Amino acid sequence: AGASELSMAQWSSFFAEKGLGISKIMGDLLGPCAFALFMGISRMIHGIYGEKLSLKGSIIVSATLGVVCYAVAGLSLNPIFALLGCAVCGFSVGIMWPGTLSLASRNFTHGGTAMFGILAMAGDLGCSLGPWLTGFVAEVTEKSRFVAELTLKTGQEAEQIAIKLGLLVGMIFPLFMVISLIFNKKGDK
Repeated sequence: AGASELSMAQWSSFFAEKGLGISKIMGDLLGPCAFALFMGISRMIHGIYGEKLSLKGSIIVSATLGVVCYAVAGLSLNPIFALLGCAVCGFSVGIMWPGTLSLASRNFTHGGTAMFGILAMAGDLGCSLGPWLTGFVAEVTEKSRFVAELTLKTGQEAEQIAIKLGLLVGMIFPLFMVISLIFNKKGDK
């Protein structure tokens, strides 16, 4: 959950500026601000209607939407669609972290503080690993032959393509969440 959230949140401004060619001010407004707004909307909706919804189902739908958002941001050649992918990703990750904590407390009633300590540690690890992996992939691929060929085909700069590839790799985090929840039978009870 933390990796899904922070990979996009921390890179969306740079992505908007360098990956999409938008000014720094507009990149900050349309990247992290739109992401945060949509994340807040998601949490508000789930706070109001959450008792009527399946928590596990909500997280699966949200994580699936996250995969789609990362794909749209990373693959779209249209800056407006790419920015919408970044913003709507905020909506998709809004319920992941609080939902994970709620699922854990429901399914492991005797987990206690040790369980929440482990979850906090895993969340912090994800919050570090996700953005690092996104940046690492962007840095490594920027000077690659693959990116050089894509610059010729698409007319985009190597830096633009590299950050998009970094975000594409970021889709593994919500994808992993979808897969793990589908195979988690305990959450169905």
